Amino acid sequence: MTERAIDTKTVQISQDNFSILAYLAQPQESGSYPAIVVLQEIFGVNDHIRDVTERIARLGYVAIAPALFQRQAPGFETGYTPEDIEVGRGYAMQTKASELLGDIQAAIDYLKTLPNVKQDSFGCIGFCFGGHVAYLAATLPDIKATASFYGAGITTRTPGGGDPTVTRTSEIKGTLYALFGMEDASIPLEQVDEIEAALEKYKIPHRVFRYDGADHGFFCDRRASYNPKVAADAWEQVKQLFGQLA
Repeated sequence: MTERAIDTKTVQISQDNFSILAYLAQPQESGSYPAIVVLQEIFGVNDHIRDVTERIARLGYVAIAPALFQRQAPGFETGYTPEDIEVGRGYAMQTKASELLGDIQAAIDYLKTLPNVKQDSFGCIGFCFGGHVAYLAATLPDIKATASFYGAGITTRTPGGGDPTVTRTSEIKGTLYALFGMEDASIPLEQVDEIEAALEKYKIPHRVFRYDGADHGFFCDRRASYNPKVAADAWEQVKQLFGQLA
């Protein structure tokens, strides 16, 4: 597949009179493209998330990464030290499912204003905290394809409190791929099984990938847990999933 030349910029999107920064990447060549919302880890819209956004755009999508911590810490991005993890977790704990869904819908609504975006071909991808949020985002009517990477807590909680996110599985509208590392201590195997059982129960089109030898964060080449072989396979699965939007 030939990679496309892309343009990137930071844009502002509005949600209930609140302005959210987002990183936008799109092919330079004119055309009509599906669009993907990229959902960050607890580390903000950092180099890794910008890189993923750009990789998706090079494949022929308009991709946008909204700053999910805009209310808690405008402009926040950080690295992967234990101290960084604690700060990021603190911000994640302050988020609410309703606000996150509203911000993602605002990103979709912004994308719909762009002349090169197909109006009925939206997907999302998320990692870590964003993997959990992607499972939530899959319930939005516009989202046709979702890739949820190692989203912890889907079966035990939801941002801001309330019933666990897995209880909303019946609301998922499109196809969902869930990708987990079997060495990920933050997501026990029984939770992966519970997610798969819920997807099967409600007949949601899905695939669940269990990668042996992979830890949390296996897709991020900035982290010590990066697993190149597993990350490469996972990327192929993402391309196959989003190819359904073309």
